[in-house]
Amino acid sequence: MLNTEKRNPNTYNISSMPSCDIVRVIHEENARVNIAIEQALPEIAKACDAVADAIQKGGRVFYIGAGTSGRLGVCDAAECPPTFGVSPELFTGIIAGGPKCMFAAAENQEDKPELSVLDLKAKNFSEKDVLIGISASGSALYVISAVQYAKEVGAVCISIVNNPDTKLGNAADINICADTGPEVITGSTRMKAGTAQKIIMNMISTTAMVKCGYVYENLMINLKPTNIKLRRRVIRIVEEILHCSEQQAQALLEQHGWSIRAVVDAQE
Repeated sequence: MLNTEKRNPNTYNISSMPSCDIVRVIHEENARVNIAIEQALPEIAKACDAVADAIQKGGRVFYIGAGTSGRLGVCDAAECPPTFGVSPELFTGIIAGGPKCMFAAAENQEDKPELSVLDLKAKNFSEKDVLIGISASGSALYVISAVQYAKEVGAVCISIVNNPDTKLGNAADINICADTGPEVITGSTRMKAGTAQKIIMNMISTTAMVKCGYVYENLMINLKPTNIKLRRRVIRIVEEILHCSEQQAQALLEQHGWSIRAVVDAQE
């Protein structure tokens, strides 16, 4: 039996626990996520390097998954453009069943392997791109077939799974296995497994962007000021880099189309 499908002995009696004990045991189980990720750090680093290399050579990054895994991939992809100022096409999240499945579960979609190939072809997926297949069980047919197709076209394939020795992991070039063990609620991989997946995707996208020059020191130098909060953040970043006043930072940004990078380049 898959580790993510086993019953957790620490939560056998969760249905009769008071709320304070339920949240405590959930918290204690969540602490195991970081242990699982720590053990996978070498493979995560390899994935970061592969993604950065593909981007620098003109490739794109695709997350693909079903259910919770697919939703998390879409979320990470959607957050990269505002954070790093990149094109929305650079990171793409694909969920089995299409965008409607972001809001309504359709669990049967993961059993349709032919659809993932069509979804990748619709995005003109090529050998320059990177595919990151996500599946807690490592057995989602939709994701496995996507990785197999991506390998056929010559692309680098990365898997994120939460069980050892899976079909998906064995099919990928780089397999990231965060073995988070039995869930608090048996089989509910939206919990520890999903948390681990989200953290790993954050690591991959952030590290790749750092290596590709989209971060200055630890500042978001390509941040787009698309609302009041971000406008203020852009000003603070310029203040921090140039050691100038708020008024000077805003004036420089206005002169350079609110581009932090343009302001910094002009001062060097």
